[in-house]
Amino acid sequence: MQIVDRNQVLAIPPLWRLGFRPLFLAGSGLALLAIPLWLAALLGLFADWQPTGGWLAWHRHEMVFGFVVAIIAGFLLTAVQTWTGRVGLSGKPLMALTAVWLAARLGWLLGLPPLWLLPLELAFLPAVAVLMAQSLWAVKQSRNYPVVLVLSLLAAADAVVMAGLVTANEDWQRRGVLAALWLIIALIGLIGGRVIPFFTQRGLRKPTAIVPWPWLDNSLLGGTLLIAVCYALGLGNTPQLGLAGLLIVIATGHGVRWLRWRDVGLWRVPLLWSLYLAYLWLIVGMLGVALWHLGVFATVSPAFHALTMGAISGMILAMIARVTLGHTGRPLQEPAAMPFAFALFHLGVAVRVFGVMGWPTAALVIASSCWTLAFALYLWYYAPMLCQARIDGNMG
Repeated sequence: MQIVDRNQVLAIPPLWRLGFRPLFLAGSGLALLAIPLWLAALLGLFADWQPTGGWLAWHRHEMVFGFVVAIIAGFLLTAVQTWTGRVGLSGKPLMALTAVWLAARLGWLLGLPPLWLLPLELAFLPAVAVLMAQSLWAVKQSRNYPVVLVLSLLAAADAVVMAGLVTANEDWQRRGVLAALWLIIALIGLIGGRVIPFFTQRGLRKPTAIVPWPWLDNSLLGGTLLIAVCYALGLGNTPQLGLAGLLIVIATGHGVRWLRWRDVGLWRVPLLWSLYLAYLWLIVGMLGVALWHLGVFATVSPAFHALTMGAISGMILAMIARVTLGHTGRPLQEPAAMPFAFALFHLGVAVRVFGVMGWPTAALVIASSCWTLAFALYLWYYAPMLCQARIDGNMG
């Protein structure tokens, strides 16, 4: 355990005391703006304005490597302090890291030439991976080394996207984003497998948490990483019977987890049922992709949106709502409007996944509105918490 100078920490403005503060704020801010911008572009409102690579490339990349990666980095750079007992990134180094993330986002949106954008975009994830590796290696905490592996692979996937952008290779861009999607799902499985049973125990005041099955956890991680490799190699571009089988097996494993963790009491606790609904979308999305590989569905887009919007973004909204409360010293009781935000968000997911097949434009408008309002409510209630000191007087 490092010795910390309390006065030195308290001299840092609250926003820059731990990674979750600026990166949750920045990531959710991007989420709030990016979907309405994408919808407006789809409706033809920005005919004279093109971000780097065009609107599709921007949407595809920024929702993964902008929004999702910011939240992941904020969560991990905060969690690693708890895991290791070492001081987390704060102050000017945290400002610099956030500035790198922001510069890349602005570069994409303002249409910076790909070669100019390249160093900005490829700086953030390697920096986060190195910071995590340093903290974990210092205390030889091998249990969390897979986190560094996934971050490094995410950085490699981003490099594939950027190589495709520089060379105007659409296939490389798609491969990199889809590989990153599966890597993020692997990370959700890894971290979710630890925190969801713990959060359930705490939220329902159970004496003990559900004991994990390491063989299942490791199998799900390894299998999902294998899927990421397959998509990076382009094997996911066309229906593959082997991938369908693997996806069904992994979805079944996640279903077993979901059933083991659940408790009837969780539906009374919004900070819990929001997590469980997001995890359920993970299972639905995987099965949907599997059915596409089996030739049942003509398009895979709804299934991927079950994964990206429902599982990944739903997990993010639920997690940042809880983590922000806990790490700002507040009771784990969400603001009164957040259950509505969670419900609205998942309604939007259902409309995007199932409604788009019958009423595409209306479904996109409804889903976008639900998403935007949900993140607007989060920012309205939580942005002040992220910018203010802990209410319990502790550091962080």
